[in-house]
Amino acid sequence: MNPRNRSGGYVTARTRNVSMRPGWMPWLWFAMLLTALFVTPVRADDAVPGSECFERAAGYQGVNPQILRAIAWYESKGNPAAVHRNADGSIDVGQTQINSVHFGELRRNGVPPGALKDACVNIYVAAWMLKRKMVRYGNTWQAIGAYHSETPRFRDEYARNIHAVLVSWGLHE
Repeated sequence: MNPRNRSGGYVTARTRNVSMRPGWMPWLWFAMLLTALFVTPVRADDAVPGSECFERAAGYQGVNPQILRAIAWYESKGNPAAVHRNADGSIDVGQTQINSVHFGELRRNGVPPGALKDACVNIYVAAWMLKRKMVRYGNTWQAIGAYHSETPRFRDEYARNIHAVLVSWGLHE
C-alpha cells in the first residue's frame, strides 16, 4: 500500500546512495535471517492477520479464539488471500479455508463468496461453522475435527493437526 500525500498524489521518499563493501552484504543478510528465525518466535496472537477479529468472533459465537487461530494457521498460515482448488472441483477460500460447498448457505445469509477474502469476515464464518459443530458434538476434539470433515478418519486426523499447532504454540500439552 502506498501512502498518499494531502493532494492525493503518492508520497515518495528520497534516498541517498549508500555504498557498502560487497563482502559485508552476505553477512548482513545472514544476521538478518538469524534474527528473524531465532529472536522473534511465532506467537498465537502474531501468527495470523486480523488478530482482534479472533477474539470478537469467538466471543460472539462462544468458541475458543485460540482454536480459531490454530485453524487459520494450519489451513493457510494465516493468509487471507489463500485459495485452494481441490481434486473434487471445490475451492477453499481465505485464511480458514471455507469450502465452496458452503457458498449457497452463506449467500442466503448475506455473505457472498468474495467476502471470504476479508480476514474478519472469514474468521467470523469460521467461528460460526465451528459453533455449529460444537452444538452437534459438544466442546470436544471431535467438533474441532468436524470443522474439516465429518468422516471419522479425516475428522480425527484434522483434530490431531490442530492440537499439534496448539502444542507448538505452548497453549496445550
